Amino acid sequence: MQKTFQTEVSQLLDLVIHSLYSKKEVFLRELISNASDAIDRSRFEGLTDAAQASDSDYTVQIIPNAEANTLTITDNGVGMTAEEVEKNLGTVASSGTKRFLQAVKDKANAPELIGQFGVGFYAAFMVADKVEVLTRRRGAQAVQWSSDGLGTYEIEPADDDTAYGTTIRLHLREDAKEFTDDWRLREIIRTYSDYIAYPIMLCPDPSVKPEPKKDADGKELPPEERVPEQVNSMKAIWKRPKSEVKPEESNAFYKHIAHDSEDPLSTIHISAEGATEFQALLFIPRTAPYDLYFANAKQGLQLYVRNVFIGDDIRELLPRYLCFMRGVVESSDLPLNVSREMLQDNQIIRRIRKTLVSKILSELEDMLKNRPDDFKLFTTQYGRLLKDGCYSDWENSDKLRELVMFPSTKSEDAATLTSLKDYVSRMPEAQKQIYYLSADTFDAARNSPVLEAFRKHGFEVLFFIDPIDEYFAERVREYDGKALRAADRGDLDLDDPEGKNKDKDGKPAETDEDRKFAPLSEYLKKRFEADVKDVRLSKRLTDSACCFVADEYGVSAHMERVMRAFNQPVPKTKRILELNPASPLIEKMLGMVPDASVADDLGDLADVLFGQAQLAEGTPLSDPARFNLLVSRFAAR
Repeated sequence: MQKTFQTEVSQLLDLVIHSLYSKKEVFLRELISNASDAIDRSRFEGLTDAAQASDSDYTVQIIPNAEANTLTITDNGVGMTAEEVEKNLGTVASSGTKRFLQAVKDKANAPELIGQFGVGFYAAFMVADKVEVLTRRRGAQAVQWSSDGLGTYEIEPADDDTAYGTTIRLHLREDAKEFTDDWRLREIIRTYSDYIAYPIMLCPDPSVKPEPKKDADGKELPPEERVPEQVNSMKAIWKRPKSEVKPEESNAFYKHIAHDSEDPLSTIHISAEGATEFQALLFIPRTAPYDLYFANAKQGLQLYVRNVFIGDDIRELLPRYLCFMRGVVESSDLPLNVSREMLQDNQIIRRIRKTLVSKILSELEDMLKNRPDDFKLFTTQYGRLLKDGCYSDWENSDKLRELVMFPSTKSEDAATLTSLKDYVSRMPEAQKQIYYLSADTFDAARNSPVLEAFRKHGFEVLFFIDPIDEYFAERVREYDGKALRAADRGDLDLDDPEGKNKDKDGKPAETDEDRKFAPLSEYLKKRFEADVKDVRLSKRLTDSACCFVADEYGVSAHMERVMRAFNQPVPKTKRILELNPASPLIEKMLGMVPDASVADDLGDLADVLFGQAQLAEGTPLSDPARFNLLVSRFAAR
């Protein structure tokens, strides 16, 4: 009997065939998932009604036939009646499982099901130009259903000797012959359905006779007997209690899913119960993948729903700064969209995400406390991402700032790091703020003249030498009640941390020394008025003659370079030139200001001074050739 699909089904078929799924191979995942659901339902019904119990072991059989270009999927699950076939295959997204769960919602131990013949069934038409379904429910007439997916289907009674369960035969399109290849089928099943709880058997088609073979004498040999092969492992390691999983087992699993030759740096087992139940087995790789910061790199974890693989790039499960994590998450009640390829951003996902982040950060806290060498290695690989988390994850910013680390003036090299907590524990009583200096490299920071006064006072300075560090400083304004302060920004007087020597407007009170050097300050300010906002005496310098600093709210030279590196617009920012009044060079230049006979030499010295300040802050010289010439000239005198 020929019937017409609902209008919605016809529309859906067109959508499925042409645009719903990104990979055609997922049709097999959907059909195996449906077969597994049917077996789940049969098992459950058999517990309450012995007449519905199966008299054989539950399996899903995959039978390719390259000669006929067909692929058959068979299960010995619950099967369907004629009425169920009409409702489930002729009506859009009608889910027998949904109604079944509704009927048993008040009963305990309901089986975990996704959906018996929901939209996923129609994925078969992506690869087949005809689909046949033969199904039989215990105690009911067998039913034959077939369709070419073009708007109609046929449904007829079938023979009573039909086995219980469901058989789906796909007549494959010419461009889908690959799905009769044993190797290709094994690959798909192991990728998408390896942890289905029932054996998935790759079976020979009994109608295909093997080609006869002959021995060396030309005598025909008996045909080789082909036996079914179980393809899936059925081992969901993440569902097993942590106490039952040996380290070598979890390490081997990590190497399999991460394609890594090293053991993971850390392993996290999660079994969450309560409002949202899920299991997870997560890993921190020992070495960051080469494409960690690539825009198109895979991020996130593998997701399974009731042992069915959904995807391995599920970005909704973790924030971007934890993209280095590898592992598996499985949820029984996570809702999926029509194609199972896009997760709905709902309450369940947010709860899973929150738990995952909390567990990962707790693991890192424990690593910092009890495995410092491992945490040092972690920081060298992923520390930059945690700093990004401080900037982007407001909810966990306090936890993350306990984990970030930096080199400092007390470090032997760039790899010797300190946490904010340890930094604060070493602060002298007179120090009221946390000081940092941004630079391109460790050596550039360590050799900056800006640090001279800090060393004199015994104040430690953190080195922000990662591009993300400037953004970190913008987000994390304080730690443990102590403000973060740039060592090269604003007016800074370490001898007057409380500002007692400032006027009512908060500006440093003018001193006799300021008045003494005013002529030189005015001269330099006028000479470099295009690049310099102000010239003043420095409280930072003890040995060097000069340095550049940024205004209190200005952009530092390092930040300008970071912005240029990311092709961001960089507004022109004038620097403040600070002079060391104790420097013999500054004293000499002061004496040259009123002497017109040495005006040219004073101008040349001023240009050398300006170039020194540029070099010290890491800014390219305005005129390198002239600077070299002037240095050589003065050195020869």
